[in-house]
Order: sequence, then structure tokens, then C-alpha cells
Amino acid sequence: MPRAPVQPYLDLADWRRRVGDLYRLSGPDALTRFRQGRDQLFRTHPQSPLSDAARARFTVLRYFDHDPAYRMHVRVEPSDEGDPLEIDTGGEDGVITYRRAGWLRFRLGGQECRLTVFSLVAYGGGLFLPFRDATSGNETYGGGRYLFDTVKNTDGLALELAAGSPDITIDFNFAYNPSCVYDPRWACPLAPRENWLAIPVRAGEEMYP
Repeated sequence: MPRAPVQPYLDLADWRRRVGDLYRLSGPDALTRFRQGRDQLFRTHPQSPLSDAARARFTVLRYFDHDPAYRMHVRVEPSDEGDPLEIDTGGEDGVITYRRAGWLRFRLGGQECRLTVFSLVAYGGGLFLPFRDATSGNETYGGGRYLFDTVKNTDGLALELAAGSPDITIDFNFAYNPSCVYDPRWACPLAPRENWLAIPVRAGEEMYP
């Protein structure tokens, strides 16, 4: 029986570790270094979501200018748990099951907003926040973006929390596109309707060309 190649698994572990390192930068230029480091990974890493051809012509990812108004302190409120939410990725991962871990309520652009934070059942409680907004489909990807996914180490700078406290800090300047934006071989869970915002969120990553 032929043995499965091990290198892709090692490369994926390395990718997630390096991404996590970017989310744990500190200092006044953390956002700039974060974006530069992300460009470097997309350009050079074997687990880049870009195809080989796209990597060869890749320059930089596009972002909105930093806006401190999109960094906010919020409280995670208990949500109506309801039935598990099943989202079909349309790919090999099939249907992924989530539970509602809590609600975030905040004001943005003068409007009251609410987003559900999901917990991934299969990953033992990782937290995941996908969202769409009024920029989706023109300035940003039509399927929405992610704010954080703790299983994949994309939290840190986007999600600050402390054990024992429901108060957290979120920062939409670190919102990013799902991998399916960059190449059709990827399939990704997208934001359910309860996480569609009626207002524009002009922060974080813009549409990939």
C-alpha cells in the first residue's frame, strides 16, 4: 500500500504557526508588520492559498486604511443556543457543524449591530466569527470575511480576551478573506444570514483582484 506524503501536513502546521505568530505581534507598527508578513507568506509559503501561477505574479494584498474606530471593547452575551448550525462548505470538508457561543452587540456607524460568535463542534470549542456587511460584493468579497478563527490561529490582534471575563476587544482592521477568494480549489464556510450587517465595514482586507 502506498504511503501518503507527509510533507503537506508539516507545511500546513508550519503555515498555521507562522500565521499565529503574525497575530501576536506588538508595538505601534504591529498592523503594518502584520500586513507585510502576510504578503510574504502568500508569496513564498508552500501552503499559500494562491496557486503556483498566482504566486508568481503576486504583489500585495489590498486593505482599507487603518481606522481606530473599528477597534472596540464589547461584552460577549449569552445567546439563544438553538439547534446546531450546519454550513456546507461545498468542498471536501462537507458540512461543518457550529454552535452559538454568544452574541456581540456594539454600535458602528451610529447603528446597533449584533454578530454571533460560533463554536466549532468538531474542534472542541474553537471560536469563529464570519460576517458580511454592506461592502460585500463590491469593495470586499461577496461571501463575506472572517474576523477570527481561533482553531486556525487567526485571532490574537483581532480578538483580545482574558479568562474569567466576558469583556473582549475586537478589531475589524484585521478582518480577512476566506481562502476560497484566492483560488477555486478551496471551499470555505461563509457567513450565515444572522451575521450579515446592513452597514459597511471599511476595515481589514479588501477584494482580491
